[in-house]
Amino acid sequence: MANHLTRFDPGTQISRLDPFRNVDSLFNAFDLMRPWRAFDSEAIRMDVSETDQAFVVRADMPGVKKEDLKVSIDGNEVTISADVTEEQEHKEGSSMWRERFHGQQFRTFTLPQQVDDEKATASCRDGVLELTLPKKPGGGAKRLTVQ
Repeated sequence: MANHLTRFDPGTQISRLDPFRNVDSLFNAFDLMRPWRAFDSEAIRMDVSETDQAFVVRADMPGVKKEDLKVSIDGNEVTISADVTEEQEHKEGSSMWRERFHGQQFRTFTLPQQVDDEKATASCRDGVLELTLPKKPGGGAKRLTVQ
């Protein structure tokens, strides 16, 4: 007959008593963050392509007026930001609700070479921001020989 002994540890029983273990499900049930999910700071979708002379960036900015767009260049770091205002109205049967949001979207990214900010151009058409960012001459990477 095998005898299995288990050591009693009062801390084990207490550690199983977690009064906050279901708090996450409480917030999921109310879905409190739904109005802000569309305005995530990383929500700016973009494509970056490179030619010998420049980087070309196309960023989706639906519903954003060109007056509300800002682009800043610092060496090889580019920041796109936009003031966003949105109002939505939903009707379902006898229920109706409105949601309003005002905030800022932004995205910062680093290019592999410095940008000539004097010659850079930006245009916005049909909800797409297009940046042409010429490369700064002589700004390529340099490899050193270790002696």
